[in-house]
Amino acid sequence: MIEKLKEIIRHRELIFTLVSRELKARYRGTVLGFFWSLINPLLLMAVYTVVFGFIIGGARAPGFEGNKWMYALFLFNGILPWTWFSSSLLESANVLSVQGALIKKIKFPVEVLPIMVVTTNMVHFILGLPVLVAFFLIFGKPLTAWVLFLPVSLFAQYIFTMGLCFLVSALTVHFKDIKDILANLITLWFFATPIIYPYESVPRALQVVLNFNPMTHIIESYHYSFFMGSLPHYKRFTITILVGLLFFYLGYLLFDKLRDTYVEEV
Repeated sequence: MIEKLKEIIRHRELIFTLVSRELKARYRGTVLGFFWSLINPLLLMAVYTVVFGFIIGGARAPGFEGNKWMYALFLFNGILPWTWFSSSLLESANVLSVQGALIKKIKFPVEVLPIMVVTTNMVHFILGLPVLVAFFLIFGKPLTAWVLFLPVSLFAQYIFTMGLCFLVSALTVHFKDIKDILANLITLWFFATPIIYPYESVPRALQVVLNFNPMTHIIESYHYSFFMGSLPHYKRFTITILVGLLFFYLGYLLFDKLRDTYVEEV
């Protein structure tokens, strides 16, 4: 695995080129260009704030005291990293088929394609962070030094997402139904992650179930470092990083094992 990681690092310039090409291609021909990476999560936040904050009454959850704008901040804080995660999974399901012409080239390092997907969506996430910070300042919610914990959260999410994307991209080549199943699974996963509700507002019995969801602790790390201004639960988060490393290892192992079948299937 260490040798494989060294090989991936040797292809860093290729990854950078593919990510740059993907970013340019995604917004080519649009009027607003890269601003869509900021507008899309803002629109999503607005919809969820109206539905869950104003209509359903999510802002009455503990910690918000009926303040719908604080609830909007809480939502945006969770929606940004979730958009990175869900977009990466959905796009990785198609990436080998879409890039079939590249795969059929001699000695093309096919593992860079899922890496390109995750990295591209991470760039969109990072572009949205200044907007998140601006809203914290506008709504008078002070940021603390714990925002410096962000690189650790980024690492945990990147590794876990990367492992899942290796699994999804490898399996979808052989089982096309995974693409349809994945879209519904991500919707269920969204509601099983404390994004539209605080973790503490969930009954204790249900918290035990949520603890088995790695994205619970990844999203919570963003909530703690940005919204709550404190250290995330380090024991749970440490376990989450270890789980992410395990998923990365198993995902890449399967991806590498099926490498020779991609040319025939795409």
